[in-house]
Amino acid sequence: MKIKTKIIFACIISIVVPLLFMFLAFLGIGRFLGGITPEMKFTFDQLTKHWLIDLLIACVVILVMTGLLVSTWIRRGIYEPVSKLNEAMNKIREGDYTYVLETNAENEFGDLYRNYEDMRMRLKETCEERSRQEEKNRELVSNISHDLKTPITAIKGYAEGILDGICTTPEKTTKYVKTIYNKAVDMDRLINELTTYSNACNDRIPYKFLRINIADYFNDCIEEIGLDLEERGIEYTYTNMVSHDTLVIADPEQLKKVINNIISNSIKYIDKPKAKIDIRLLDESDSVMVEIEDNGRGIAQQDLPKIFERFYRTDSSRNSAQGGSGIGLSIVKKIIEDHGGYIWATSKEGESTCMHFVLRKYIEL
Repeated sequence: MKIKTKIIFACIISIVVPLLFMFLAFLGIGRFLGGITPEMKFTFDQLTKHWLIDLLIACVVILVMTGLLVSTWIRRGIYEPVSKLNEAMNKIREGDYTYVLETNAENEFGDLYRNYEDMRMRLKETCEERSRQEEKNRELVSNISHDLKTPITAIKGYAEGILDGICTTPEKTTKYVKTIYNKAVDMDRLINELTTYSNACNDRIPYKFLRINIADYFNDCIEEIGLDLEERGIEYTYTNMVSHDTLVIADPEQLKKVINNIISNSIKYIDKPKAKIDIRLLDESDSVMVEIEDNGRGIAQQDLPKIFERFYRTDSSRNSAQGGSGIGLSIVKKIIEDHGGYIWATSKEGESTCMHFVLRKYIEL
């Protein structure tokens, strides 16, 4: 029953029941007076006073009983639900999202209870998500601190070596300076990764989409990447299976971040004495598929669907030793999807991992 209906009904009962009782009483009196005889009049006069007193007492009792019944009904129908709802809201205010309000009522309080439950569940999920995000942010800060500490320590060590005169030959000086430069590049890469991650979280990655020739673009990328791979002693192959006039719409700078991130991730987890990376550019009729395959330790099948999640790392202990923030592949996924493409991974545990991503071709109408 609706609350408004309950209140109106209660008011009607409070008024109608006593009036009905009095009406019936006076109706009985009227019938009695209609049938009285002169011989009975004296007796009636004597009884009238006592009868009126009894009638007054009866009216008072009826009014009290009616008031008590109506009050109990209102208390159970209105006060108790409001009290429970107030207690539930106090729990919410205190940050306790476990207080459940269950109801099958089909009135305003039923709607309020169900709305409260919906709000409670949403707040609980938001709070839990915020806690997970805070934990991940703390983990990110820890990872970044670890990643920054390693190159900074190396830079300080090699710089002190130069200052102390350890480098007695030009070759040794060049080696020290080159190491310092490489460590600075690693730090710059990490800072850029953090900037990209921050922009990705706020959907503010700055894109400048251009119409680019994908074959020429990859030729330039491989030429630059190849120098770094050769310096690290990593063997690489590049296979281009697309026609020379194939075009895509992409941001060259952001696409380069994708390639560098994938290759850096591959290098990090290659555990074979002879490291190898294969890069393939394949024609898929209305799209171009890029495959970057390494001969690393691979990824377990149960971990493959999760590797593109933020902060996810397949083996925290080994990854902490290798370094890494756990956000590289999530950034890669974000950039590829913003290009209208998609990305996935395949792997043979202990043998290899291959990253595949697809970009749509630009076709003039």
